[in-house]
Amino acid sequence: MTQSITLRRPDDWHLHLRDGAMLQGILPETSRDFARAIIMPNLVPPVVTGADAASYRDRILAALPQGDQFEPLMTLYLTEGTDPADLAAAAASGLIKAVKLYPAGATTNSHGGVRDFDKVRGVLEKMAEIGLPLCMHGEVVDHEVDIFDREAVFIDKVLEPIRRATPGLRVVMEHITTQNGVDYVRSAEKDLAATITTHHLIINRNHILVGGIKPHYYCLPVAKREEHRLALREAATSGDARFFLGTDSAPHIDALKEHACGCAGCFTATNTMSILAHVFEEEGALDRLEAFTSLNGPGYYGLPLNEGQLTLVKGDEPVAYPAKIETGAGPVTVFDPGFPLYWRVA
Repeated sequence: MTQSITLRRPDDWHLHLRDGAMLQGILPETSRDFARAIIMPNLVPPVVTGADAASYRDRILAALPQGDQFEPLMTLYLTEGTDPADLAAAAASGLIKAVKLYPAGATTNSHGGVRDFDKVRGVLEKMAEIGLPLCMHGEVVDHEVDIFDREAVFIDKVLEPIRRATPGLRVVMEHITTQNGVDYVRSAEKDLAATITTHHLIINRNHILVGGIKPHYYCLPVAKREEHRLALREAATSGDARFFLGTDSAPHIDALKEHACGCAGCFTATNTMSILAHVFEEEGALDRLEAFTSLNGPGYYGLPLNEGQLTLVKGDEPVAYPAKIETGAGPVTVFDPGFPLYWRVA
């Protein structure tokens, strides 16, 4: 028997589009289903000024397939040299919706990120003053900290001190991966929310390592123990307005994933809505899928809800998604959840 569910058109609150031939090849995989997305600024070179953001936005819009309705929500890459006045002007014009903090060396193209948090204190204070959210890659990069503990340590050693020192700063903990992250968000009375990715609802660290290394499941933050995956599923499906979708869909060509030192990132844009419908149905929470994908994010960012709709239909036969997206930069493997998907976007 066919089932269907209709939602307000969803948004993606954490998306990598890259640039050039890669941008042209993978943008349609998002713009097909999503109305808006927070665009990550970790290009080479990164998007650090209002002028950079305007130029990147124009390149995205130029690559948009004819007829697709999609709005890129731009961000700036926080550096120790970020100009608070330029940032404030970009926010006042509506050009940017957030600023992204990468601890230097934490993930792809993050070498220009922040090492000394005291050097960005003035920028953070300006952001608190104007209400501009700070999106944080929440991991420490100290070599002595185990990679599976870096999110928990970041909360204690970096995030909590920043929030105490900067009252009113609106923070988004991006791609949380632990029970610690869930608990920390729930402990805050205001000014704190978190995105949860599609893939972290599906995989734990065993999926990456057991039976041979699976490079297309390797991401940062890395997937954790099963208990943490279950905590993320509970948070995502709870209806709690502090949790919303940020896919962190991150395309890399196969030659750089299937490599002796492979890149971190899962490409989930193509099948995210099918996977989420599967997860929410498993959790008995299909009635809360719209909150996670379409309501909670705009609520936190203070943006209007989308007017359009998206319908998901569950059929008797599995959906046949492509294994790869062919781009001018090379093939990109689509995330495989490891089970058939019966929900599709109508």
